[in-house]
Amino acid sequence: MALRITLMQAPAPRTVTEMHLQLPAGATVADALRAARWLDGTGGLPAGQFVGMWGRKTPLDQPLQDGDRVELVRDLRVDPKVARRERFAGQGARSTGLFSRRRPGAKSGY
Repeated sequence: MALRITLMQAPAPRTVTEMHLQLPAGATVADALRAARWLDGTGGLPAGQFVGMWGRKTPLDQPLQDGDRVELVRDLRVDPKVARRERFAGQGARSTGLFSRRRPGAKSGY
């Protein structure tokens, strides 16, 4: 029985490449990437990228099941928590989130 696999790659911001493959039973993540020609010349992952399945980091020797989605993802350039803190600091505490529509005399955060 052949496995139907979806491969997703985000090579650049706001760009996603999607590919559908049929692989033999017992295929691994590395087999899927090899079939799509997404591995570098040495048979490894391109620099700064990692592989995952359904948003979780996965080793290349992980066996695949029918319907799996394999993702080749770039490393984050900025930690999302740090970015949010910087945006919040730039906007000011009184003009964002829960504090923007506060009634006069109300407690903080309500």
